[in-house]
Amino acid sequence: MAFTVRTNDELEQALSELARLEGVSRQEVVQRAVLDRYETTVHRERVVRTMDEMLERWNDVIERLASA
Repeated sequence: MAFTVRTNDELEQALSELARLEGVSRQEVVQRAVLDRYETTVHRERVVRTMDEMLERWNDVIERLASA
């Protein structure tokens, strides 16, 4: 599937330099960046959701410890 990305001079330069440094195509740089961002975002959401669940589950214990 094709996808067009609009760039500016700064992005063009950064993209070309990353591709050169990593020895991959500019397309590969973009793909890696998107997938890395996706994985980070999904992980962060899981952590937040789990933290909320644990706080709800253990809230009474946390409050008792805080007042001890």
